[in-house]
Amino acid sequence: MKNVGKTDKIIRIILGLVLVSLIFILQGNIRFIGLLGIIPLVTAFTGYCPIYGLFHLSTNKKTKE
Repeated sequence: MKNVGKTDKIIRIILGLVLVSLIFILQGNIRFIGLLGIIPLVTAFTGYCPIYGLFHLSTNKKTKE
């Protein structure tokens, strides 16, 4: 079941890309924090957020089947 809505997806994609870009901007080991950007990107493209599922939340406006 998808629980990530359209606006939420856009925000997650932007946030994910910003975080991933830190890999190329920062120096040293701190730059690997940018790998955390993979999480919002994956949840945006799959349409499912495990944390939303845990708390029974949804930003998806489509009707539930």
